[in-house]
Amino acid sequence: MKMLAGAVLISIALVIPASVMAQDSPKTELFGGYSYSHIEGTNLNGWNASIAQNLTRNFGIVADFGGSHKSQSETVSGVNASARAKLYSFMAGPRFFTRLNERWTPFAHALFGATHASIKAGSTGDTSVSLSESDTAFSMAFGGGIDCRLTRSLAVRLVQADYMLIRSGGENTNGARISTGIVFRLGKRE
Repeated sequence: MKMLAGAVLISIALVIPASVMAQDSPKTELFGGYSYSHIEGTNLNGWNASIAQNLTRNFGIVADFGGSHKSQSETVSGVNASARAKLYSFMAGPRFFTRLNERWTPFAHALFGATHASIKAGSTGDTSVSLSESDTAFSMAFGGGIDCRLTRSLAVRLVQADYMLIRSGGENTNGARISTGIVFRLGKRE
């Protein structure tokens, strides 16, 4: 999939007219928005943010941060049980993009870093029980998306979709993340 996305971006870059190549691009892009993750059968809601430094017209470095959570509680026979899961990711890597025209910017990235997961569970009733567990593990994400420019300094990230892999204790956990939000475009590359 990563090779296919790279081949598509390279093909698009080769057929872009020279007039499009003359358009300016931002030096730095700040993204923030909503994120939905599906990790090993669990659905989590949260946020996704990134900062990208565009080194050339079609290549940059991006630092990506995300936070997701899920809370659940249930009362059975007078016992109230609750659980809360949190997942935080801190990754960085290369980003490849092309400006199809002044409005549309598709991109692909490969991110590497760490993910911190924690879960707290407890119950109250005749006897109270409380458990907590946390772990930080190597993680990576491969994906991309498309931005739609609104003004010179503002765009909407229509979608960013990532395949995520978290490696902890010799075991792999697979998942997916979909994000959408606002992109602030700062500076100008000549």
